[in-house]
Amino acid sequence: MRKLLPLIGNPHGSGRSALTCRYRCGDACFHEVPNTSDNEYVGDVIARAYSRRSMLRSAAVVTVATAAGTAVTLGAGGGQPAEAAPSADPKAGSGEAARGLRFKAVAPNTDDRVTVPEGHDQNVVIRWGDPIVKGAPAFNPDKQTAAAQAGQFGYNNDFLSLLPLGGGYERQQLLVANHEYTDENLMFKGYDPANPTREQVEVAWAAHGLGVVVVQEDHRSGKLTAVNRHQLNRRLTATSEFRLTGPAAGSALLKTSADPTGTKVLGTLNNCSGGTTPWGTTLHGEENFNQYFANAGQVTDPAEAARLKRYGVSTGATERKWERFDKRFDCLQEPNESHRFGWVVELDPYDPNSVPRKRTALGRFKHEGAQPRLTEDGRPVVYMGDDERFDYFYKFVSSKQMKRGDSRAAKEHNLTLLDEGTLYVAKLTGDSPAAEVDGSGKLPADGQFDGSGVWIKLATASASGNVSHVEGMTAEEVFVFTRQAGDKVGATKMDRPEDIEPSPRTGRVYVVLTNNTDRGKAGKAGADEANPRNLNKHGQILELAENFDDPAGDGFAWRLFLVAGDPNDASTYFAGFPKDKVSPISCPDNVTFDPHGNLWISTDGNQLGSHDGLFGVATAGERRGELKQFLTVPRGAETCGPLVQDKRVLVAVQHPGEIDGASVEKPQSVWPDGPGKIVRPAVVSVWRKDGKNIGV
Repeated sequence: MRKLLPLIGNPHGSGRSALTCRYRCGDACFHEVPNTSDNEYVGDVIARAYSRRSMLRSAAVVTVATAAGTAVTLGAGGGQPAEAAPSADPKAGSGEAARGLRFKAVAPNTDDRVTVPEGHDQNVVIRWGDPIVKGAPAFNPDKQTAAAQAGQFGYNNDFLSLLPLGGGYERQQLLVANHEYTDENLMFKGYDPANPTREQVEVAWAAHGLGVVVVQEDHRSGKLTAVNRHQLNRRLTATSEFRLTGPAAGSALLKTSADPTGTKVLGTLNNCSGGTTPWGTTLHGEENFNQYFANAGQVTDPAEAARLKRYGVSTGATERKWERFDKRFDCLQEPNESHRFGWVVELDPYDPNSVPRKRTALGRFKHEGAQPRLTEDGRPVVYMGDDERFDYFYKFVSSKQMKRGDSRAAKEHNLTLLDEGTLYVAKLTGDSPAAEVDGSGKLPADGQFDGSGVWIKLATASASGNVSHVEGMTAEEVFVFTRQAGDKVGATKMDRPEDIEPSPRTGRVYVVLTNNTDRGKAGKAGADEANPRNLNKHGQILELAENFDDPAGDGFAWRLFLVAGDPNDASTYFAGFPKDKVSPISCPDNVTFDPHGNLWISTDGNQLGSHDGLFGVATAGERRGELKQFLTVPRGAETCGPLVQDKRVLVAVQHPGEIDGASVEKPQSVWPDGPGKIVRPAVVSVWRKDGKNIGV
């Protein structure tokens, strides 16, 4: 059934350790920014800007002009009841917290544990190495093999999804997890980064990818326990079979010596965040795939060299040296292999025999995630961010309608929804004079960072033929080299677009911009109204509004919902809520919504001296902007994959102990199993001890 202390001496511009930057993103912060375009659009695009202030601040009606010359009338809530304007009363924020956020906020800390609010309890649901597939052995870090790892929970869990089993299994759910990357220093005793062994490399291949595992609920609490060796449990790794589908499948740009059809790929890499579809599948974004491919600097073909550079592919040897053991990771031997990564992967977790699909119609870039919603007539709209300094955010609008029901025909149809439709990139315009956006984060005279935006068409995929909307590029080139297409049409350079989620209640879309310490540096783009701080180390969250019933339109209004950092910093902003009544937050990353419509934010690389954490913030009502910290994670860890249900909160604790100088022999954390045990990424469930719902 589908049912606040400064960090010192970190050249990375964030709270991440150098070790994390090496293994997670291939030291992206030390490399030249891939986007060197000046973004002056020379095509024939009409500016479709419109007033957003009356739309987002009051109940006044707003008319949106579309490219076709028609008009769409929107209310203040995008088809929903108008939100209450932030109160100017200095007493605002007193009294009871927003529903869903009624817990005592966790104070910033540096404890080597998962710290949760008073009155709450927690358990580790599943750890790296726990056996999940039939025949998989118990975890033994001293005798780990690739065969064992292929049947065990993977490393560095990130995105999480919980799906119902139904059919009499109401207390069981299907947990789907991404396994983003490996840190071999923390996996293998005596690891030599210059000379990894074949066995170590093959274990790392098997520790990447995706995991599916059934979990059992405790009927008295929110505790979850993994059901090992269940028939639905599954691992997909860097050597599993995946299919390329959609407009670029079979393209000459995707063919290799091992796959002359251009339709079959081995593996998925660096899966970061993702999404859960209304038709019961999960989506998984391939993010920092560029770091796994070697020798791009020796490619002599000018066009291909430029493409590889735009995607930040390693110029020389890679950190993990995989190219020594498989030629597909060497750009000189397999020039197209890297083009087969950087996609959104769709998985049917209910079918353990299904082959996951890489959806080329959603474009290729460093996908943080992909979360869909439906238009009124049932067509999926998917929002996506490209996690790179000065890169863009996108949406895809399917041309097909979802079919309801559990029939085989409906399922097969729904597995084609993301192969046909139109891919867009966002261009934003601020509504304040340029002189009022000076890079300091000071609010302009109108009291908001806000403006209008347009979705620019890049390409359309259809069964009758694919169409490019970008001058000088074929449709196949647009889908495979989407970054260059965004450059050509003048998309807005953003401060690392990460997770993007539409609110299930209001349809408003929240775009998480983690940070960008290159903003405003010599030769780099300076501040603009959507990215208002130079040397931006704390990040911000953008809120945009489209037609609630028809998000397939090409215009939107936007404003900054949250500008992160120490609330005592004048440049921070919490949707107008009193700043002395919020938790400090830095480097927002993954987001989700709770049953009450609050946005929950996990952080990555906290620049305020505390460990990363999970925060809830009200998005509507008189307490809009009220932000409270719910938990913190252990030393060196990042908070990932948040899920908030009525009875529980789930987080993926990624890379605990990943601190400079750490190794298996010299651990920098003892989480989750205590001293003398190897540090292991894991999934944690949190619930109220009194059995009541979270935050009420």
